[in-house]
Amino acid sequence: MSVDVLTETVIDRPVTAVAAFAGDPVNAPRWYVNIESADLETAPPVAVGSRIAFVARFVGRAMRYTYEVTELIPDERLVMRTAEGPFPMETTYTWHATADGGTRMTLRNPRPAGRCLEARRAARGARDAPRQHEGPGTAQEVARIAGGLRRVPSDPRSFEDVAGRQF
Repeated sequence: MSVDVLTETVIDRPVTAVAAFAGDPVNAPRWYVNIESADLETAPPVAVGSRIAFVARFVGRAMRYTYEVTELIPDERLVMRTAEGPFPMETTYTWHATADGGTRMTLRNPRPAGRCLEARRAARGARDAPRQHEGPGTAQEVARIAGGLRRVPSDPRSFEDVAGRQF
């Protein structure tokens, strides 16, 4: 038996905008509820083999791990797996255009049943910590942020948010 955590949302922005924002793991702390920090350990841009050091909150405790990008199809799919961490993890993002020009984004975290027990053991001792959302059900936050992105006229590969921050 395994646990397969899947969340999806439709974002009223083109695939290129959503994939550029959500597909850059350094942006994860801006939209992924449990991610406190994400730092590239390899030179940008993100590519197969890139390594990202994450600090996340899991059952009220900080958890440090390093993901390695194992698959990247621009504007379609990003897969990252643990290179270092307390237990094996994998995260997959996908982006598909909708008929009206928006994007259907999915986040998937498959976990074999034994790995869920490992996750609980890694977080042992945090039973009294305040509970937070622990699944990836944060694609809605990408929708909120990406919905405010627009192309930078001087650089068509970049986007900026309403505050003028570029991506």
